[in-house]
Amino acid sequence: MVRSDPESRTTYPGCQGRILATVDLKVYSAETPFAAFILAHGAGGGQMSAFMLEAARGLSSRNITTATFDFPYITAGRKVPDRAPVLEQAWREAIEAAQSRVGGLPLFIGGKSMGSRIASHVAAQGNVGVLKGLVFFGYPLHPPGRPEQRRDAHLPAIREPMLFVQGGRDSFGGGEEIRALLPGLQRATLHEIEGGDHSLRVPGGKVKQQQAVIEALETAAQWMRSMTA
Repeated sequence: MVRSDPESRTTYPGCQGRILATVDLKVYSAETPFAAFILAHGAGGGQMSAFMLEAARGLSSRNITTATFDFPYITAGRKVPDRAPVLEQAWREAIEAAQSRVGGLPLFIGGKSMGSRIASHVAAQGNVGVLKGLVFFGYPLHPPGRPEQRRDAHLPAIREPMLFVQGGRDSFGGGEEIRALLPGLQRATLHEIEGGDHSLRVPGGKVKQQQAVIEALETAAQWMRSMTA
């Protein structure tokens, strides 16, 4: 586990004054890794939530050293997410910490829902070193029921390859909505989980759900491998 310097303070564009973020990085080491991936959690749960644990362990078992971290509001025991500049700084600190831990492995970033969106902000802003690509598990394109409140204006600025793993019935933006974005993005791919919601949950009980999770993780792992070939 790596703790970034708690005394470091950095100002980023769009941030009024100084902000402070302290990141604890938990690393799930793969036995024979071909890549490293930083996975950020969604708004409703930290790095120890069920999806995060299953994804981190599942990807590490697929030869991807995976790191997770908590955003500052989770560390502080709060339920309401921090403002975007604080979340972005935490992401940058996580990338910096990971770069010293992964031994030169090709580095990917991404996350679940909010974690994926903030990863995309950081990639669009640049100045975070060399990234091989981004993986989004349930990208929150808009709030549920408010498709006009889009969160995609920055996506065309991202030069790195992107993989959207999206539920077909995601209320934050389903597969068809993401598919419509792709022509306007530089290097983007969609894998739709048929019948999946925002958390990639599918109808049909535990067996079907486990199959959907395996599909999502296997797709992500294969895509990352293709990006490092």
